Amino acid sequence: MVDVVQENLQVIHAVCPHDCPDTCSMLVTVKDNRAIKVEGNPNHSFTDGFLCAKVSKYLDRVYHEGRVLYPQKRVGAKGSGQFTRITWDEALDEIASRFKQIADKYGAQSILPYSYAGTMGLLNYGSMDRRFFHRLGASLLDRTICASAGGIGYQYTVGAKYGYDPESIKHAKLIVIMGSNILTANVHMWPFITEARKSGAKIICIDPYQTRTALQCDEYIAIKPGTDGALALGLMYVIVEENLYDKDYIDNYTLGFRELCERLKEYPPSKVSEITGIAQEKIVELAKALATIQPAAIRISYGLQRHRGGGMAVRNLACIPALTGAWRHLGGGILLSTSGAFPINNDALERPDLIPPSTRTINMSRLGEALTNTSPCGESPVFDPPIKAIYVYNSNPAAVAPDSKAVTTGFRREDLFTVVHEQFYTDTADYADILLPATTQLEHFDIHKAYGHYYLMLNQPAIAPIGEARSNTTVFRDLAQRMGFRESCFFDTDEEMAQQALNLSHPALEGITLERLKKEGSVRLNIADPHIPFAKGGFPTPSGKCEFYSEKMANDGLDPLPTFIPPIESLEASPELFKHYPISLISPPAHSFLNSTFANVPKLIKNEREPMIEINVDDAAKRGIETGMQVRVFNGRGELQLKAIVSQKVKPGIAMSPSVWWHKLSPNGRNVNFTTSQTVTDMGGGATFYDNLVEVEPI
Repeated sequence: MVDVVQENLQVIHAVCPHDCPDTCSMLVTVKDNRAIKVEGNPNHSFTDGFLCAKVSKYLDRVYHEGRVLYPQKRVGAKGSGQFTRITWDEALDEIASRFKQIADKYGAQSILPYSYAGTMGLLNYGSMDRRFFHRLGASLLDRTICASAGGIGYQYTVGAKYGYDPESIKHAKLIVIMGSNILTANVHMWPFITEARKSGAKIICIDPYQTRTALQCDEYIAIKPGTDGALALGLMYVIVEENLYDKDYIDNYTLGFRELCERLKEYPPSKVSEITGIAQEKIVELAKALATIQPAAIRISYGLQRHRGGGMAVRNLACIPALTGAWRHLGGGILLSTSGAFPINNDALERPDLIPPSTRTINMSRLGEALTNTSPCGESPVFDPPIKAIYVYNSNPAAVAPDSKAVTTGFRREDLFTVVHEQFYTDTADYADILLPATTQLEHFDIHKAYGHYYLMLNQPAIAPIGEARSNTTVFRDLAQRMGFRESCFFDTDEEMAQQALNLSHPALEGITLERLKKEGSVRLNIADPHIPFAKGGFPTPSGKCEFYSEKMANDGLDPLPTFIPPIESLEASPELFKHYPISLISPPAHSFLNSTFANVPKLIKNEREPMIEINVDDAAKRGIETGMQVRVFNGRGELQLKAIVSQKVKPGIAMSPSVWWHKLSPNGRNVNFTTSQTVTDMGGGATFYDNLVEVEPI
C-alpha cells in the first residue's frame, strides 16, 4: 500500500522480516527513492505504533556502509574475506557451471543449500530456492536450528502450532512466562500483559536467568537449565494429587488421563525440587495457582527446548491447560506459536514433487559434521557422496551454527565450492568463493505469516535495490535458466507465487486476496474473535483430543507419555564431564541483536558494549574472578574470551552469555558457539545450544 503524503514523499506498508514472533507492521517514509523513516504501524492492533530496539534502527542496517553492493569472487585464502568485483553474469555462469560439474562428477546430492530465517517472508524464505534445489536433486536441508524440537513436542500433544490469541492474554488472571524473555524477543506482547496486570493478574517468570522480563514480573522463579519438563510433571502431580483437575474437560476432550496419572507418581514435588532447584513449597503453590486461578495463561517460547529433552519439555507443559481446563476461558491456555493457524499452500510454493526419490536429508544443526565428513566421535566418512558445494543464504552459519570449530574447519576446505548470498561481510561471507549482494526488506516484495499473532501481511518494496543487490527469488530464477530448467514454475513472478501461496480453499483465508493485502497491508485470519481455540476440544490431533498419551509418539519410537529427559551435559547425565566443566552455560539472544543479525550495527553494538559472561558470585569467588576481568570460557570443543560480570542474576553452577556476536567482532575471533555441541534434541533433531557445560577461569 502506498499513500502519497506530499510531493515526493510516500508512506509504504512493509513488514519486519526477522525471526521474531511479533512480525511487525511497519510504515516506511520515502523521499526521492531514499527511506528516511521506519516506524511501527499505529493502525495494526498488535504492533500498536512502535518497533523494538533493533528494528527501530533499521535504516542503519539498510544504509550501512558495510553492505555487499555487487557480486564478487574470492582472491585470497578462504576466510580472509578478500574478493574482486565481477558481474552478475560472470557470477551466475560460474555457479551454474560449477554446480553442473560437481553434479556430474559426484552426484547432485553433493550440493547442499543452507538457509534459515534471515528473512521470514514466505517468498524469500522458501519458494523459488526450494524449487531450484529440488529440481537440481541437491541434498535436502532439515531446518532444525531454532524451533523443531518444541514444535514437534507441542504438535504431538495439541495437534498444531497455535494456542490462545496473544491479544487475549489481557483477560488472564495468572500469566506464567517460561523460556521467553518477552521484553527482548516478544516486546509487543508486553502491553497486553500490562493490561492484564492492571486488572489484577499476577505475572510469574520462570527462567534460569533473571532477565529484563523477570525483573518486571511480580515473581521470579529461578530454575536449572533444561529442567522445565520436570517442573511440568511436578505441577501436574500436585494438580492430580490435590484433585484440582477439571474432570469434565478431561473426560470429554483428552486422551490418556489414567496412564498420565500413573506416570506422574514418579515425579512428586520432592524429586522435582532436586531436579529443578525450585523449593517443594513453591512447586505446590504454583500448581495450585494454575489450577484454581482462571483464566491462566502459559507463555512459552523456544529457549526452553534447546537441550536434549527439549521436545518432551514442551509436550509436558502443553498438557497442563487441558488438565486444569484453562482452555475453556478467554485468555487461558498455552501459547508456543501461532504459525500453525496459517493455511499457506507450501507445496505450491516449494514444489516437493520435484524432489528425486531417495534424496537424503542433512540436519543443519550438524553442519560441522556434514562439512568435515566426520562425526563428533571421530568416525569418517559420514556422508557419501561428501558435500562438495554449499549455497548459503538467509543465514550466517559460521557464527550461529553449533560447534563453530568444526563448521569453520569445513568452510576452509579448498575442495568445497561455497556461494554466499548476503547483505553484509559476515563471518560466513569471508569463506565464499562467490559472494552475491542481497536485498534488505525495504528492497523487495514479500508476503508474511506470523508466529506471534494471527495477521497475514504484505511487504511492498519501498526503495530500489541498493547497489546491484538482488532478492533470493530473482537469483534462483536466473540460476534455473542457466541450469536449463524449463518447467513453468521457474518462470513464475513473485506476485504469481504469492497468489499460489494463498490458493487454498480454507475458511481462515476466505476473502483474503493478494489485492486486499495490497490495499490494507495486513489482514487478520478468519478465525473467531474472541479466539478460544479449544474451549470445546476440537484439537487437530489424530484423536481430536489433547493427547496425554500419544500413539503417534509410540509409533515414532518415543515414550508416548510425558516424562523427563535430563540435559545430556549435566551432573545427572554426565558426572565425569561435570567434574571438568561444572558450569552450565546458556547463551540467549542479546537485547540489541537478533541471532547474528544487527550484530554489526554500530549503535546496537554500543548498546551491548562487548561480549561478556555473567557468572554467580559464589562461582566467581572460587575462581578468583571479579567484574571487568577477561576470562577464558572453555570445554573440550573449544574456548573463547569474554568479559566477566559477577552477578546474583544467575544461580551457582549457571552462567549466561548474550549472543550471537560475530566471530570477527569478538575477542580472539571466537563467539560462544566454539563451546556448543552438535548433539541434537530428543525429537525434531533440534540444536542443543543451552545444553553446554564449560569451565571459566581468569586470563
